[in-house]
Amino acid sequence: MGTKINVSSNNFFEGSIKVAFATNDSKNINAHFGGASQFIVYDIGKISHEISTIIKVDSKDTDKTVTLLTGVDILFIMKIGPTAAAKVINNGIFPIKNKDIVPINDELEKLSMMLNNNPPPFIKKILDRKAVA
Repeated sequence: MGTKINVSSNNFFEGSIKVAFATNDSKNINAHFGGASQFIVYDIGKISHEISTIIKVDSKDTDKTVTLLTGVDILFIMKIGPTAAAKVINNGIFPIKNKDIVPINDELEKLSMMLNNNPPPFIKKILDRKAVA
């Protein structure tokens, strides 16, 4: 199925979001949803970010991968098929496709800046949903 390795205490800090990055090298967003060897999950807040979980994927079963990603707010991938995208979205995860390989650290910095300034509507919606939960 796959393995979830918790790295941090999973204590959310107020106003944080949980973001997964599809990667085959732990440094870059460089994998297709169905071809990723792992997903690195970060808790990202206004002040800091930290890895919370590393999800190792050993199956190409979309349903199992989506189950492993439960609790993630945003998913960065290179590509995702329409069926997988629908399953991800139905699980409350907002997918973001990158055309080019992008360093994970670059996206972490952008997301922190967005949280500190004027977050786009999709992030505001995630934060509002978490505030109610």
